[in-house]
Amino acid sequence: MRTTFDFSPLFRSSVGFDRILNLLENTARADTAENWPPYDIVREAEDRYAISMALAGFSDNDLTLTQDGNVLIVAGRKEADDNAQYLHRGIPARSFERRFELADDVHVEGASLTDGLLTVSLMREIPEEKKPRRIEIARGSGEHTKPAQQARISAAKSAKAAAPQPEPAAA
Repeated sequence: MRTTFDFSPLFRSSVGFDRILNLLENTARADTAENWPPYDIVREAEDRYAISMALAGFSDNDLTLTQDGNVLIVAGRKEADDNAQYLHRGIPARSFERRFELADDVHVEGASLTDGLLTVSLMREIPEEKKPRRIEIARGSGEHTKPAQQARISAAKSAKAAAPQPEPAAA
């Protein structure tokens, strides 16, 4: 039994989460019948991942790996062996294309094919500007404020000092 979700209320009430909502919607629409080739996703460390795919009968020349933005595409195309007469064909040799959505800061480090197992190594590298940083709080002296901010503060003080002062009312 398959359950579908309606994400339209989330689209109406959120700003800047379009990509995440599209991922959820696309995942909900994915066809569960496409379960070949089998694969595992392993978290090897806090910032390292590996995707392993069982690809018996495929050579590295039959496979292509492409990272297009945040999507990793693993495709395999095997030429048909017309000369063989199979009595039973249990090892699939059909073409396939498997897509994996990657987070913004994840990139492919490399791939290897050993004993019919394709392993794709992934690494998450968070840029310095996205890492948490401590922000100093400026004291009253303005020593940590930016030059443009200091100029605005000085101009405001000068304007206040130059403004005519109301004369006290005579009694």
